[in-house]
Amino acid sequence: MSTPEPKSVVSQDDLDVVARQLGRAPRGVLEIAYRTPDGQPAVVKTAPRLPDGTPFPTLFYLTDPRLTAEASRQESGGVMREMSARLLDDPELAAHYRRAHESYLTERDAIEELGTDFTGGGMPDRVKCLHVLIAHSLAKGPGVNPLGDEAVSLAADAGLRGTAIPADWPPTRSPVEE
Repeated sequence: MSTPEPKSVVSQDDLDVVARQLGRAPRGVLEIAYRTPDGQPAVVKTAPRLPDGTPFPTLFYLTDPRLTAEASRQESGGVMREMSARLLDDPELAAHYRRAHESYLTERDAIEELGTDFTGGGMPDRVKCLHVLIAHSLAKGPGVNPLGDEAVSLAADAGLRGTAIPADWPPTRSPVEE
């Protein structure tokens, strides 16, 4: 598995692409945290507070339409429910997921302390949003967020490998194979 490329400075061209992806102007973008293999922005790192001062705890925000559609497909297919159940039954998985949460908070709070200990995606106790978990895994690379990694692998297996996800993304066990 290749390591994530260095994060890129946000250009106006990047912001224009993200605006087209989202269908609105992006807010609080600090950097492009992940680009697809063809170089398109797919995950943005956002400020803990939006320009108007509104707290925004979602540090990594998924923008690529292929990935957002796949995250929604997984959510509607029950993947979050299965992952949340596994957190209750697997102490090792729960501990790794808690470490992902702590890493997320540390990175977010290094930018600006929000005074809150919650992160996106339902971390650390449940799985609430696969969009956030996929964005976190793609931004940080495999090994940081175990459930995000699983969702990325499911997306790769669903046909996004080599297009929105690196061709060498490591396979992991699917939660539906449990």
